[in-house]
Amino acid sequence: MNQPLIDLVNISKSFDGTMVLDDLNLSVKENEFVTLLGPSGCGKTTTLRIIGGFETADTGKVIFDGADISKLPPNKRQLNTVFQKYALFTHMTIAENIAFGLKIKGKSKDYINDKIKYALKLVNLDGYEKRSVDSLSGGQQQRIAIARALCMQSKIILFDEPTSALDPETIQEVLDTMIKLADENITMVVVTHEMGFARQVADRVVFMDHGEIIEEGTPEHFFTNPQQERVKQFLGKIIR
Repeated sequence: MNQPLIDLVNISKSFDGTMVLDDLNLSVKENEFVTLLGPSGCGKTTTLRIIGGFETADTGKVIFDGADISKLPPNKRQLNTVFQKYALFTHMTIAENIAFGLKIKGKSKDYINDKIKYALKLVNLDGYEKRSVDSLSGGQQQRIAIARALCMQSKIILFDEPTSALDPETIQEVLDTMIKLADENITMVVVTHEMGFARQVADRVVFMDHGEIIEEGTPEHFFTNPQQERVKQFLGKIIR
């Protein structure tokens, strides 16, 4: 692995007096695929939102590529987030949705068109440029959201339960797209409940509970030889 892209240093966060993250430390290296697992309410999504700039930690720092970005807004960070909901503009074509951020950055028309074609090919939706958002399935819309994130040339992509809003028939097409991104060595941090996917694709699994990292390691280690009793209880309930 290469040098860390993200370092969360002593991150704490509370909402309405309830501690959600408690002195959390986490590093993500370049080209690494990290999966955050754990029960609902354990702090996974809050961790992701602090990395992305959508929440500010009460204490601690977010270090990106050696620089403190703790106070930078999301649009100033070299990363992108794919949410549970697709957040696509229904009045725009697929190409216009993907191009939106690039136009704001002042990129040329040729540059934008090249990036659109590249991203659509990577998510297996070649030729969809002129389609409307409403004409796509939920899985296809999520893949367009992924394509939009890819076009921004972010150094890291964050995924917040990207399949949770999908029906069972379309979940796999999104997971297949993310597997393809992993093969391209794109750095990713993924919050998911898809255990089989995490086991197959992740470089490292991080298990959280009550705002703390309880255990982390390779998928093989995590799923076949967990060390902490809390992890054993969790896996015992979901893996039969």
